[in-house]
Amino acid sequence: MLVTGAAGGIGTATTLRLAELGFTVYAGVRSEAPHLAKQPRVRVVQMDVTDPVAVEAAAAVITNETGGLHAVINNAGIIIQGPLELVPPGELRRQFEVNVYGPAQVTQAFLPLLRAGHGRLINVSAATARVAFPFMGPISASKAALDSLSHALRVELASWGIPVVIVDPGSADTPIFAKAEKAAAAALAQTPADRADLYGPALEAMGRAMARQKPGPVDPAVKLIVEAVRAEHPKPRYVASSARVMTVLSRLPLRTRDRLLARSLGLKATR
Repeated sequence: MLVTGAAGGIGTATTLRLAELGFTVYAGVRSEAPHLAKQPRVRVVQMDVTDPVAVEAAAAVITNETGGLHAVINNAGIIIQGPLELVPPGELRRQFEVNVYGPAQVTQAFLPLLRAGHGRLINVSAATARVAFPFMGPISASKAALDSLSHALRVELASWGIPVVIVDPGSADTPIFAKAEKAAAAALAQTPADRADLYGPALEAMGRAMARQKPGPVDPAVKLIVEAVRAEHPKPRYVASSARVMTVLSRLPLRTRDRLLARSLGLKATR
């Protein structure tokens, strides 16, 4: 099977767990991953999901070495955060290139291997796909787009018996959040003060609220992905317990949801 974004966080933990269970895992990484290279049953494949040539090359390598794949796990992703008014257009574009176009390209390139292996497609999404958080518009929109692609693919691929699964990993303590915060702070620092100051109090309030909500370990997310891999008839969506509150929020009237979100994050609620 293939795991993209395997160099760290949920990707590394998932790769190692699947290898422990006896699966041969192709670990898709952008650059070298020495912590994975010597692991038994793990084959590191350099693949930038935003580079069509690299994706096709990786698919060719795996095709030559296997007769098919049991699963493709689209895990690679980034987080771009901050007030949408201040997010550089290039960063917004990069968010979609990695989180939407990347999985789409991987899916297109590896579907022949899934057909041959009677496999399944697993897309790692996020709770913000269903409930967009303020100042997290780019990541929320990109994961909502990935969910929509997954829903369409689930019907399109049913003729070949290829399940398409969405996994919502919940809040997991991985380096992706620290990278996102650092990048957002750098972008804000380069923004003219008169514009950045417009959002200063709101960002500080949200920062305090988020600091009180400590992310948990990656284990629950890995467990869900493994369940999706091993189930004879996988469910269309697996949701971590830490993300189930978002299911409730997604079903509320929009104004009610907005007020609850604003209150929980220390922001001014809409009328």
